[in-house]
Amino acid sequence: MATDFWASSHYQRWIVDRATLRQARADDLLYVDNPEQLDFLNIYFANVISKLGKKLQLRQRVIATATVFFRRFYLKSSYCETDPFLVIAACCYVAAKAEESPVHIKNVVSESRTLFSHQYGIKNFPSDNSKLAEMEFYLVDDLDCDLVVFHPYRTLLALCRKESGAGDTPHEAEAGEVGVGISGDEGPRYWGSDGEKLELSDGALQTAWFIINDTYRSELCLLYPPHLIAIAAIYLTFILHVPTQATIAHLLPSRSASDASPPPPLTEEPSQIQPRRSSRQHSVEAKKQQDPISFLAGLNVSMPHIATIAQEIVSLYCLWDRYKEDSSPDAGSSTKQRLRGSGSGSNSGSVSRAPSEDDGSSVSSGGGESESVVTQAVLTKLLMKMREQRLADLAHPANGKPVAVNKMLERTQAAG
Repeated sequence: MATDFWASSHYQRWIVDRATLRQARADDLLYVDNPEQLDFLNIYFANVISKLGKKLQLRQRVIATATVFFRRFYLKSSYCETDPFLVIAACCYVAAKAEESPVHIKNVVSESRTLFSHQYGIKNFPSDNSKLAEMEFYLVDDLDCDLVVFHPYRTLLALCRKESGAGDTPHEAEAGEVGVGISGDEGPRYWGSDGEKLELSDGALQTAWFIINDTYRSELCLLYPPHLIAIAAIYLTFILHVPTQATIAHLLPSRSASDASPPPPLTEEPSQIQPRRSSRQHSVEAKKQQDPISFLAGLNVSMPHIATIAQEIVSLYCLWDRYKEDSSPDAGSSTKQRLRGSGSGSNSGSVSRAPSEDDGSSVSSGGGESESVVTQAVLTKLLMKMREQRLADLAHPANGKPVAVNKMLERTQAAG
């Protein structure tokens, strides 16, 4: 397996531009009233993958890899021409293999049927294991057999450590167990800060971890290298995590120079000075203090680029505020709420969204003040409608020649 991101297939073939994303969604755009609905589908599908991954007891890294596989597959396919739920099951199955944490195909089929039927009303998921096995081959083919995925978690652990410095965080222990080396020691960081690590509190490190988890509900993993996403997550941590924000307040420029308290006069110091010993202690204490702003500025990356990624993550949260899970609210919003709040004993903050009485209205086309809430049921119906309309268009095309609808059937016809 490749350990150099810059020489990997991830960097060379699977970092795309927005024009490629627009082209990939061209067919789907024909069957939605508002392009924003496709952004909601990104959140919707990521939540489905997360739920199935938890049912299969997969680690977060495996779930993240499955999500990346799903995004990559739909660079070459359309939601309206395929069965996304079968693709999701195949992505989880293949990702578990790729991350050396395999699950039996029978378990994947069984858990998928139960989850999709009970929570999404999908009653036609195949019970035959061979259907999922067949979809696995189509998935790997569309992925060009590129199964090595680099995640931002690796960079986060390479740049940051717990403030106490004693032992690994739970995330480090989990991440280091599987996959393509996600441990903090990844050799020289030519884009980094001379090997120095930024010390964060446990809550701040968890907040950065949660932000990275949330980015998989968008297409950022296709647009930007993982190390940039990780740095943007650290940047947002100092903004969203209130206790950490307080620790850097004194480093920020004050409103006016006169507000700053003057240093104590030198005449008061001699009585308290103890030669040698106090100066040595002072140097040790000063060594423990870090300047996070200088640390981020010292990274060999474009900070305007990082700010752009951070703004896209904030935009994702604004969109996510309007999405509501029907049966399990925790699956769709718990991470977001944990990361934004600040309460005592909480790891992340407390800016929670106001409860909405709207239980399932569609996306409003305008950008007015009363933006409606989008529910899981609405998106499930939208997906079914898109597929039905696409089937009708392909069965009765303008040229009068029917087209193969099922991608598997299309390939079978081409082979035969």
